[in-house]
Amino acid sequence: MTFRLFASLATGAAALVLSAGAAFAAPDVQTLETDIGEVIADSEGMVLYTFANDEPGVSNCYEQCAVNWPPFFAEEGAMAEEPYSIVERTDGTLIWAKDGWPLYYWINDTEPGMTSGDGVGGNWDVARP
Repeated sequence: MTFRLFASLATGAAALVLSAGAAFAAPDVQTLETDIGEVIADSEGMVLYTFANDEPGVSNCYEQCAVNWPPFFAEEGAMAEEPYSIVERTDGTLIWAKDGWPLYYWINDTEPGMTSGDGVGGNWDVARP
């Protein structure tokens, strides 16, 4: 009986560890083919962008910028896998980055696959695979 209880507990603990690992993996992104070529999008197909005024590992889009370009937030405890990483913003929130560059949405992209933010202000580019 003791062995069965131990085996049951060990199996349950292993399942918990595996499910926790899956919950906190790299961001759920995909590559989409669009009218401007392949881009990176979230799991819903919403295209992601990078900001030329950022630096690798540093997000510089706040206030009205972040209203127009909402960050692609990461959950607390998320673990990154290359080429993705997590950037901590000055307000303590966490966002996903690709190759060190923070990722954002464009407020005017209202449907999956839209790329209307590419080139805005000469500072925004679609994220590429």
